Amino acid sequence: MAVYPKPRLSLPGAGVQLSPYVRTGMTIERSDHVWSPDLTYVRLSQGFVSLVAMMDWDSRYVLSWEVSVTWDSHFCVSALERALIRTQPEIFNSDQGAQFTSLAFTEPLLARGILISMDGRGRVFDTIFVERLWRRVKYEEVYLKDYRSVPEAIQGLWRYFEFYNRERLHQSLNYQTPATVYRQGQQRAAVATFN
Repeated sequence: MAVYPKPRLSLPGAGVQLSPYVRTGMTIERSDHVWSPDLTYVRLSQGFVSLVAMMDWDSRYVLSWEVSVTWDSHFCVSALERALIRTQPEIFNSDQGAQFTSLAFTEPLLARGILISMDGRGRVFDTIFVERLWRRVKYEEVYLKDYRSVPEAIQGLWRYFEFYNRERLHQSLNYQTPATVYRQGQQRAAVATFN
């Protein structure tokens, strides 16, 4: 059997509680309003690794990311916990994949009072920002490198995410970096809270 990413990866695990979709008609206008995770495969010269990222929707800032040689939820939980060290979103919007519906993943969100929103089947446009990130990661980094090992992939991805967050200008962000827009959004939120 050929080794390649398989379809139907966003299926909930057995015995999980799905959350309703709450983003209908919502305008996102500040950092840490909505975060979203997603998973993808990264090709190595021998096989694949799994890559997860947590993204802020307003700024497209990658809050955290993690690589794993398995497809379980542990590395997703690790990436979530690293993102939650700094701050937290009001809403956490994900697909219904087993990694994001697991109790290990949802408990840290619920413990902090974060509203969980899960996309219904066929709502592909709700992860469009992260899907665009995957396209950029793969076309601007992964497909150009041909990683030989997991440590080499981690090092290359670390350099790319630093470039993406701090140097890569985005047309949709008025030619600013995600890090700049994220900081500005946090400052706007702080001023609004103070007033």
